[in-house]
Amino acid sequence: MINTALLKEICETPGISGFEQKVRELITRELAGVADEIFTDHMGNLIAVKKGKDSSKKVMAAAHMDEIGFIVSHIDDNGFVRFQPIGGFDPKTLTAQRVVIHGKKDVIGVMGTKPIHLMSAEERGRNLQLKDYFIDLGMKKDKVQEIVEVGNPVTRERELIEMGDCVNCKSIDNRVSVFILIEALKEFKGAELPYDFYGVFTVQEEVGIRGATVAAHHIDPQFSICIDTTIAFDTPGSTAEDRVTQLGEGTAIKIMDASTICDYRMVRYMKEQATALNIKWQTELLPAGGTDTAGMQRMAKFGTIAGAVSIPTRHIHSVIEMAHKEDIRGSIDLLKASVQNLDKYNWNFN
Repeated sequence: MINTALLKEICETPGISGFEQKVRELITRELAGVADEIFTDHMGNLIAVKKGKDSSKKVMAAAHMDEIGFIVSHIDDNGFVRFQPIGGFDPKTLTAQRVVIHGKKDVIGVMGTKPIHLMSAEERGRNLQLKDYFIDLGMKKDKVQEIVEVGNPVTRERELIEMGDCVNCKSIDNRVSVFILIEALKEFKGAELPYDFYGVFTVQEEVGIRGATVAAHHIDPQFSICIDTTIAFDTPGSTAEDRVTQLGEGTAIKIMDASTICDYRMVRYMKEQATALNIKWQTELLPAGGTDTAGMQRMAKFGTIAGAVSIPTRHIHSVIEMAHKEDIRGSIDLLKASVQNLDKYNWNFN
């Protein structure tokens, strides 16, 4: 159904915001001979172009390469490493986790904090903050400094496994979308697309949708489709109205999030495509957070007709993110259909 071996490699490859080079190298390898043109812009966005029969219009699809992580900010006298977050973190997800510091060589560390046995009643009663954590490398300061320096990126350590009908790993957000865009580009090979297609693997989404804005400004597309994860709050304690999406209920068609109201024409078009092809789908209204959709919608010269394919994901922004394999396959199918049939739809305002 899906190439889980490739998805595993993509998810496990390190690449926090601003340090996406290894992910970019992997994508470049996978797309060799697939796209008509592949290039990297000054910011680091990787852009794969497939020419269509009509070059008067452009379609941009974006999947961000970066993952949340940390950056080394200080090494104390005992060799413990302090850090700053890159992207949004819920501090409780850091407890008892392993990380990898990418210094002169990769070195494993563990997230440590004050032992509960030594906490006061007041300390036990409050939630841990990011500043309460440190990285323990099991080495003295002089040994640490031979490998690590301030400014080194830090990624979370967790391998991809299959669980029932799902995949589980760190960085499903948003490496599953990188996988989806790669697979769509491969399946476009030999197909005639209506318009020039720009598959963009963007940088620095987790710190403010930075790469997508630059790419959209340069490409200046008429149509844009984001591929990103969304919350599946279908776990105990949720109610029907706050679930956003549910695992296994199909790919999600974004209506809005905190930074974007998708073009109603694109929403309607995606629904029609999914229904016509028997692709299982659900809608997504996300009350907080944003995606590359916002950057693409706003930064083209005249704006874009923008929409998004969203992949329902449980336990988001943790090392145990989970997505359903059928939802992933459905997302590939919806992205393909949405690109291939753009010229058959009436895009007038009505």
